[in-house]
Amino acid sequence: MSSKIFSDSSLIGVVGVGSFGTVIANMLAEKNQVLVYARNAEVVAEINENHTAQGKSMHESIVATQDPQQLCESCQTIFFMVPSSAFQDVARKFSPFLQPYHLVIHGTKGLCLDLPEGQSLDEVKNLDRNRILTMSEVLQKETVAVRVGCLAGPNIAKELSKGQPAATVIASKFNEVILEGQRLLRSEKFQVYGNSDIIGVELSGVLKNIIAIAAGALAGLGLGENAKGLLISRGMVEMVHLSRALGGSVKSAFGLAGVGDLVTTCNSVNSRNYTVGYRLAKGEKLLQILDEMEEVAEGINTVKIIKGFLEAADLRAPITENLYRVLFEDLEIEEALQFLMKYPFNVDVDFV
Repeated sequence: MSSKIFSDSSLIGVVGVGSFGTVIANMLAEKNQVLVYARNAEVVAEINENHTAQGKSMHESIVATQDPQQLCESCQTIFFMVPSSAFQDVARKFSPFLQPYHLVIHGTKGLCLDLPEGQSLDEVKNLDRNRILTMSEVLQKETVAVRVGCLAGPNIAKELSKGQPAATVIASKFNEVILEGQRLLRSEKFQVYGNSDIIGVELSGVLKNIIAIAAGALAGLGLGENAKGLLISRGMVEMVHLSRALGGSVKSAFGLAGVGDLVTTCNSVNSRNYTVGYRLAKGEKLLQILDEMEEVAEGINTVKIIKGFLEAADLRAPITENLYRVLFEDLEIEEALQFLMKYPFNVDVDFV
């Protein structure tokens, strides 16, 4: 790696080269040189030698490293693009090298748990909000990074990689994070909005994954567009109530990261969460589906966490509760649907 690259102040860091991380790195590379981190030495070599990452094309301005210290010392702005299941470990790995001057934006639509070492979700009897962390909260807990933001919205990687028009939201309490994210990513085909409610935006991106699994199941059963409209509208109501309970705002749920992403993922065969629901409806088992998927469907873990939170908070969320029973208690999808059809929703909208 040349010293010329490291002396360039425009160098931007990207942590993680999954499908979304690769797309974001390529988009950033249209304006800046990019340094990506991958934990696998073979992937690093592939990027540097062939300009591909696990077969996916990478911009020629992108260079890879396996060294967290090298990336942190070379880049002031860093995009974290890793699954929620690995996010806490990766944050801890980068923690010795991240400084308060760094600007960190994550693109992970998931939740982590703050549990005593060795304890699992199944052993927790009272999963209150303090134990549930969004990814920005993980970064703030595990590192000294201050200027933290998130990237969320209807951003299906396959479509972005083709240059199809799309938009996203950069959310942060710090306006300079929003402005920098907009400067780096905005283009003629990619609009970037700003939002100061980072928790609300994160929760919107997380909670819509639950509804996307259910939407895939409806499609797999061949139940039509009316049923999907019912699910999306009731799912939106459930998202609003859950976001409020977890500390988010109603406003963010109605933005691009909420209803925008919800509609997209409930209608896209390219959505991993939608695909899980669709295959379940076709009679496949959850473990088989997950074993065959190349990347994580974040909604599976989210359903488990939110179910634990509902029990601790004594709240109801019928779509989430019944989806949990389908995923983990062998409830038939048809039976879950019948329950939802009979659930006593007496008011259409009760949060405005």
